[in-house]
Amino acid sequence: MKKSKLTMKETIVVASTLFGMFFGAGNLIFPVHLGQMAGSNSVPAIIGFCITAVTIPILAVAAIGNTHSDNLLQLSSKVGSRYGKLFTAALYLTIGPFFAIPRCASVSFTTGVAPLVGEKGYWIWQLLFTFVFFAFVMYFSLRPSGITTWIGRVINPAFLIFLGVLVVIALINPGAAMSEVAPIESYQSGALFNGFIEGYGTMDAIAGLAFGIVIINVVRDLGVEKDGDVARETVKAGIFTGILMAVIYILTIIMGAQSRGLFELSDNGGIALTQISSHYLGGLGSFVLAITITLACLKTAIGLVTSCGEMFVKLIPGKLNYRGWAMVFTLFSFIVSNVGLTAIINYAVPVLMLLYPLGITLVVLALCEKLFGKSRYVYACVTLGAFVPAVFDFCKTLPEGMQKILGIPSMTMIGQEVFPFFDLGLGWVVPALIGLAVGIVLTITKGKKA
Repeated sequence: MKKSKLTMKETIVVASTLFGMFFGAGNLIFPVHLGQMAGSNSVPAIIGFCITAVTIPILAVAAIGNTHSDNLLQLSSKVGSRYGKLFTAALYLTIGPFFAIPRCASVSFTTGVAPLVGEKGYWIWQLLFTFVFFAFVMYFSLRPSGITTWIGRVINPAFLIFLGVLVVIALINPGAAMSEVAPIESYQSGALFNGFIEGYGTMDAIAGLAFGIVIINVVRDLGVEKDGDVARETVKAGIFTGILMAVIYILTIIMGAQSRGLFELSDNGGIALTQISSHYLGGLGSFVLAITITLACLKTAIGLVTSCGEMFVKLIPGKLNYRGWAMVFTLFSFIVSNVGLTAIINYAVPVLMLLYPLGITLVVLALCEKLFGKSRYVYACVTLGAFVPAVFDFCKTLPEGMQKILGIPSMTMIGQEVFPFFDLGLGWVVPALIGLAVGIVLTITKGKKA
């Protein structure tokens, strides 16, 4: 039966599905580490983080519904068909074998096995763990099974309950008051913008673009068909999801900040989470944390391999079938996972600095396209405006050694001189607005181009 809005019960179903799609064990390592870095400046950091880790991901899903797109390829092709293929491939590789899938194994190892093995034989244990992890990933990616559904229904709730216990105990018995923790140098000013950029690490906004069709189909299956209604109901369900995610992020950021009274700033949030768990819950608590995180990450990795494999069959038809792509992505992820969690996060940053501005502008344009007649000129000009400074951001955040080899420091100086807000990681905003103005002028002078 066709209808314009969902019942409250149906909204909760959609919100639950949306939460399950976005929130995984990996989402905890960034807010905990953010809290350690921001310290007494955690409040503005929280605001910035929630914009990119909560608000934009939900709007990304709504954008798919508003444009009635079947997938990211169809939506991004509004900029241009070649661009659509390149952007879709880059995005899926980022949330797939390049970063997100290897990160699943690395988070599991860092929080579970690493504290037990210590420094001696570390890389051997890491190799063995990731081999077993990806053996399971490959097995279940090639043989669809109900185990991932079981993990989602049992382990994820168990993990949230365990996390709730840990957070409550940590907040009741803080290592230090948040107001007493000095922020690191980069968070002493501009904590809001640093939190905004740190939210990129969750990859939820670009994941929302990739997997938004799943949520949209849930809404449509419940009887809502008009694009505007689908987008509105998705946002309504997203508000429930967003509130829950924001509460979890806020509490874990505070927990991370207060942990600085007990521990030094960690290399990554996985280490911080393990330290906090061991301190408050002892060895048994750390063991339970390790098991639940590993199973949750396993489910996420299987889902990502499956999604990437299915998309690349469409992107590059006739080359490999689904099984071939699944095996390639699993093997590549296994290799990348052994560089370690800190390295994966560090190398992901430049790519996210390139892709996120393109993703954010695409989301905004998709939600507002009726205002400019769905003009391809506007899509193309705004995207070009965001892309150029995003390339400079990509170069600026590459590892220092690579910057020196490529002579990038000079490009960084150029970026600072040319693009407003470049130092804040928002150098793409003004050029994108200029692109919007140019696109509207072209639309008026040359006519709308579908």
